[in-house]
Amino acid sequence: MATPRPDLKIEALASHHDRDGFSCGVDSLDRYLRTQASQDVRRKANGVFILLEPDKPDVVLGYYTLCATGLAQGDVPAVARKHVPRYPLVSATLVGRLAVSEARQGERLGAVLLADAVRRAYASAATVGSSMLVVDAINERAAAFYEGNGFVRLPDSLRLLLPMHAIQRLVEP
Repeated sequence: MATPRPDLKIEALASHHDRDGFSCGVDSLDRYLRTQASQDVRRKANGVFILLEPDKPDVVLGYYTLCATGLAQGDVPAVARKHVPRYPLVSATLVGRLAVSEARQGERLGAVLLADAVRRAYASAATVGSSMLVVDAINERAAAFYEGNGFVRLPDSLRLLLPMHAIQRLVEP
């Protein structure tokens, strides 16, 4: 898991962020940030978090979203099952989107964003309750990125998860 970088800052989406200037190369992710993200924040549908350099606070280097979700008990892999309640629907936190500016890809900024998402999800789990962090990878390359960061893939799927008990070991060494 990436460690925080002092030369970068992650903050909640605000009106001063230049959403129109952001491009990650995936139209659906670019369009979401430009047209839907601020509405989702206002409606409390998603938390949207922006990666930036403190000396360029308007320039979006990347972003991710977090929201609550649930996972059917039968979809929880055996490796995580003993650490989650036996409810039909297991509470979870979803990383809905994660994107890095095309101009900054290859600098491990995705790992920085993911590490922040993991920390925020863990912190909120103490208040809201969440047994795992879930992600629906956009493609195989993205799925490999998440697997490389400790996520477990559900069979025949681009859905991956990281149980909170595993996150606890990462954030509370």
